[in-house]
Amino acid sequence: MKGCRKSDKSVVPGKSSNKPDKVGAEKMEGRVLPEENKQQQNMLRTLRRESVLSKLQLIHQRAKADNKMKFTALMHHIYNIDMLRWSYLEIKRNAAPGVDYETWTSYGEDLEENLLNLSERLKRRAYRAKPVRRVYIPKTDGKLRPLGVTALEDKVVQRATVAVLNTIYEVDFK
Repeated sequence: MKGCRKSDKSVVPGKSSNKPDKVGAEKMEGRVLPEENKQQQNMLRTLRRESVLSKLQLIHQRAKADNKMKFTALMHHIYNIDMLRWSYLEIKRNAAPGVDYETWTSYGEDLEENLLNLSERLKRRAYRAKPVRRVYIPKTDGKLRPLGVTALEDKVVQRATVAVLNTIYEVDFK
C-alpha cells in the first residue's frame, strides 16, 4: 500500500507555516519565482514616464538612505506643474473660498493656464500669499470662534509644500 502512494508525495503540498516568507506558495508547491521588472514598477505608462509620486519616492529614498542629509534645493519640486496639479486635485472641492472668492470649480475652468501662471510666479519668487479671510463661527456658549480661510492658490502651494516635506520628515519621525 505504501508503494502506490509514493508518486502522490510531490503532488500534495505540505502544510505552510503561519508566517511564510516572500516565496511562501511558490516554495511550498515547488514552483520557480516569477520574473519582475523592478525598474518600471512605479512608473506610469505615459510618454513622460514620470509621476509626482515617483519623484516623491526618490526624495524619500534619499532621506532614508542618509538621515544626516540636508536638502537644500526642494523648490523645483514644489513649482513643478505636475505637483501643483496633483495638489489642486487633493484639495477639498467644496471648501470655502478665501479672500479672492475663488472656488475649486472656477479655478479649474482654466486650470492649465492658472497652474502655469502660479508655477512661473513661484519659480521667479514673485508669488505672495493672499491675506486670510476671517470668519466667525458661533459656539454653543454664545461666543464666537475665529476661523481663517486661505485662498485657493495658497492651499495649492501649501499642499505641494507639505507633500515634499512629508517625504523627508516621515523618515525622521518613523
